[in-house]
Amino acid sequence: MDRTQTPPIGRVAAAWGLAVTGVAVAGGLATDVDSTWYRDLQKPAWQPPGALFGPVWTVLYILLAASATLAWRDVRGPRRRLVLGLYAANLALNLGWTVIFFRGHAPRAAFAEILALLTTIVLLIGLVRRHNAAAAAMLAPYGAWVAFASALTFDIAQRN
Repeated sequence: MDRTQTPPIGRVAAAWGLAVTGVAVAGGLATDVDSTWYRDLQKPAWQPPGALFGPVWTVLYILLAASATLAWRDVRGPRRRLVLGLYAANLALNLGWTVIFFRGHAPRAAFAEILALLTTIVLLIGLVRRHNAAAAAMLAPYGAWVAFASALTFDIAQRN
């Protein structure tokens, strides 16, 4: 394929799907809820049960990949590079929280990091909405969940 042609949307969707899956797998491997450190943390009573996290994140990751694919298709010009860069930064920050919290045992640092993650989601919603309202709407549940996770991380950091 010559460089002037754009890849088919199916190929782009597969690439975003692979990227999101890679983050999900790496995050799953970095998460250790059986460690002594994690078990000894004081956590709030309103923390959801562990069994909820897998299904919720599966849906959120699917929505994230779909949103990124639609943004790739619909955002044009110089804004496209910014938007796609924010999606990539979002994935890195998403994984970063897990590593900082579970491997670094650093809830306070994880709280600062999750605020950066939440910022990328808010920016993406604002930037993408102008080009594809559905792609922006797909990010709303992700933003809500990360806002909740931010409050949870803050609470854990304060208690410990």
